Amino acid sequence: MVIEKINAMLDSGTLIQLLRASSLLVAGFFIAKLASLGLTRAAKNHLDHHQSIMLRRGSYYLILILFFITALHQMGFNLSVLLGAAGILSVAIGFASQTSASNIISGLFLITERPFSVGDMIRVGTTSGEVLSIDLLSVKLRTFDNLLVRIPNETLIKSEVTNMTRFPIRRIDLLIGIAYKEDVRKVRTVMEQVADENPLCLEEPKPLFIFLGFGDSSLNLQFSVWAKRENFLELKNTIQIEIKEAFDAHGIEIPFPQRSLTPGAEPLSIKIVGNEQRP
Repeated sequence: MVIEKINAMLDSGTLIQLLRASSLLVAGFFIAKLASLGLTRAAKNHLDHHQSIMLRRGSYYLILILFFITALHQMGFNLSVLLGAAGILSVAIGFASQTSASNIISGLFLITERPFSVGDMIRVGTTSGEVLSIDLLSVKLRTFDNLLVRIPNETLIKSEVTNMTRFPIRRIDLLIGIAYKEDVRKVRTVMEQVADENPLCLEEPKPLFIFLGFGDSSLNLQFSVWAKRENFLELKNTIQIEIKEAFDAHGIEIPFPQRSLTPGAEPLSIKIVGNEQRP
C-alpha cells in the first residue's frame, strides 16, 4: 500500500517538486546569508554601523523572500492568488495594528533622517543612554545605570531628541557666584589661568566669560570651557575643583544666600539668654 502511494507520488512528480522546493529554500538560506555579508563588507567603507546593519538585514530577507516565492512556484502554487490573499491580509493587519504601522513609518523616517546612529548617546525626555539598535518598531537604549529602555519610534518622532555625542567637542557651562566685594576682573583672570593650566581644556574655542548680573547675595558669572567629547565628564569634575582651590588660594569668597531684615516702626527687641551656671 505504501509502495503504491510512493509510486503514485513519483509518477505525478509531486515528490520531485517538493524536493526541488526544499533544495531552493535551503540554498536560498545560505545564499542570502553569504550575499548579505558580502554586500556589508563591500560597502563598509561607505556606510556607518547602523546603515551596515540595515543593509545586511534588508538584503538577507529580500533574497530569502525571492527564493521562497520561487519554491512556491516550483510546487505549482498560483502566485497571483497568493499575492491577492497577501494584499487582503495586509490590509486587515493594517487596520488591526495602526500603532505598529505608525511605528514602522516613523522608523523609516528615523532611518532616512538619521538624527542619531548606533553607539550615540541621546536624551529623550528624562531618559538618557546609549543607542543599542534602531529597528522598524522601536529604538533600544542602554541607560547610564545599565538598564535597557525600549522607546517606540512614534514617540521619538513626536519628542525632542538630544544627541549628546554628534559633534566631537562639547561646552561646559559653569555658573559661579562671588561676593559683592570681589574684583570681577581679578576673578576672571584667575579662572582663565585655571583653564590654561588644565590639559583637558581646549585652547580653541577659547573659554567664555559672561557677567550674568547682580543676584540677591552674589555677583553671578558664567564661565564656559570646551572639551573633547570623551573628556567631557572628567573636565567637568576637575575644572570645578581647581576653580574652588584657586578661589581659596586668592581669598575669593563664594557667598552663601543672605537675607536682611528691616524693622518697621517699632524696633526689634532681641533678648540673649545665656546658660545659667549651676553650682
